[in-house]
Amino acid sequence: MKQIKLFDSELKLMELIWQHGGPITAKQLSQLAAEEIGWNKNTTYTVIKKLVVKRAIKRVDPHYICQPLITRADVQQDETRDLIDKLFQGSVKVFFNSFLKSENLTEEEITELKDMINKKL
Repeated sequence: MKQIKLFDSELKLMELIWQHGGPITAKQLSQLAAEEIGWNKNTTYTVIKKLVVKRAIKRVDPHYICQPLITRADVQQDETRDLIDKLFQGSVKVFFNSFLKSENLTEEEITELKDMINKKL
C-alpha cells in the first residue's frame, strides 16, 4: 500500500471513524466532530473531502457514507517509520535507545518489551 501522509486535522477525523468502527455517515461524523473536537459542519466536510482525495476514505452514496480505506495500524507504522527516518537517521536502535533513556519504565513494562523483542527474534 502506498503511504498516505495525513495532517493533524485529518488524523483527528480518522480517529473518530476508527473509534466508531466505520463506515459512518458524514452527518454522524460531523456531529461527533462537533462534540469531541469542537468543529463546525463545514470544517468536517472540508476534511472529509481531503481524505477522499488522498484515498484514506471513500464516500459511498446514498447518505454520504464514509468508509475507511486505511487502518490505524497502517498510519501508525508509516508515521513511526517517518519519525525514525527523520530524527534517528533511520535507526530503530538509536530511536529505542533514546526512548529508553527518557522513560521511567516499570519492571512490568520492561518485561513486556523484552518479551516483544524476543518474539521478533
